[in-house]
Amino acid sequence: MVIQRWQTVFLFIASMLMICFTIAPFAEVEGVAQSLRPADFIGYLTLNIVIAVLLLVAIFLYRNLKLQKKIVAISMVMIIVSAICGGLYLFGPAAPEGKVTLVMGWGIGSLIFSLLLSFMAYRRIVADKKLLDSADRIW
Repeated sequence: MVIQRWQTVFLFIASMLMICFTIAPFAEVEGVAQSLRPADFIGYLTLNIVIAVLLLVAIFLYRNLKLQKKIVAISMVMIIVSAICGGLYLFGPAAPEGKVTLVMGWGIGSLIFSLLLSFMAYRRIVADKKLLDSADRIW
């Protein structure tokens, strides 16, 4: 029986998108002509690198689908937390001086697509688990 490992492709692309998110501008401050990147905030940078590493680690857990599924679920929650933290950095109490506008491009897009690809990988892991369980019942 051959199991198609599409989740490996999805997880790898999601990890690369998280790395792209750390270096891509996701907001601009008007009047200062400054682009804000996650790399500008050390805590935010650390969070996004941890997410990228977790997604890469999940690729190599193909022998333990239960653990792989948990790590991907944790990564999805952390991506949502990353989006919330980004909003707090931009519009919270420690927001930069001036009018902040979001840049719709690689920055925000890579975060959204990373979440989408992580969800797709999670669905494929669940499908593989069901396929393996059904094959175990036959034997």
